[in-house]
Amino acid sequence: MYRLSNTVIGFLNLFSLLASIPIIGAGLWMAKDSTTCENFLQTPLLIIGFIVLIISLAGFVGACFNVAWALWVYLVVMLLLILGLMIITVFGFVVTSQGGGVGVQGRVYREYELKEYSSWLRDRVKDPNYWTKIRGCILGSKTCASLGAWTLVDYLRNDMTPVQSGCCKPPTSCVYDSTTVMMDQDPDCFKWNNNPNVLCYECDSCKAGVLETIRRDWHKLSVLNVVVLILLIGIYCIGCCAFQNTRRADTDYPYGHNRMTKVRPRWDFYWWRWWRDRREQLW
Repeated sequence: MYRLSNTVIGFLNLFSLLASIPIIGAGLWMAKDSTTCENFLQTPLLIIGFIVLIISLAGFVGACFNVAWALWVYLVVMLLLILGLMIITVFGFVVTSQGGGVGVQGRVYREYELKEYSSWLRDRVKDPNYWTKIRGCILGSKTCASLGAWTLVDYLRNDMTPVQSGCCKPPTSCVYDSTTVMMDQDPDCFKWNNNPNVLCYECDSCKAGVLETIRRDWHKLSVLNVVVLILLIGIYCIGCCAFQNTRRADTDYPYGHNRMTKVRPRWDFYWWRWWRDRREQLW
């Protein structure tokens, strides 16, 4: 049972050290993937992976080899990571609290409006430079190509992803007539074009569909952050115990002594000398 917390924290950090490798690998793989539009996940994955790698290494060395300064660095960085994850998690829940789209009568899929989402997300997709990258990402992923063979029955029965609903077709409310076009329609109706490279990629509904995809993934990431926070707080508490044990070991067994040659307290030395003098007087 001696220094059980050190052993536990050593194994926990060994496992987290090994787990950081696929996290970093996933971030690097996503950076090379040209078919996904969720580039915002690359940086968090890489940052989290490297932080877990560093603090796990420091915690493993400090717990297994009784290096007090390594455990101290481990606890400080772990505390900063916990605080940072708390801020990111709260921000994520606030940002993803809006949206979700509205149902379309007689259809399975939902449609999305840009005004439904938080101003922070709207500002992101309204940036021309950011949207140019997202637009190219959608074109490269061939997301709309799968809808090219759909019939009217398919549009009535099949579901769509948010990006397909917003970018690959005009809003369902649009009315196109061979002779006249209603002028009081959704502005997206006039941005639609049958050209496969145009479609509705400049529509607000397309931007809303992208935000809905980001919102769903970010919400899942926030839920995962809650689980990670609980685990990190538990590991941090064990790490505090390991740090106290290491400091206590340095105090109880100073340099030049080991566990078998523990220094006697001062009062014990005086008591033994008094008993030796009394014994000599008696004999």
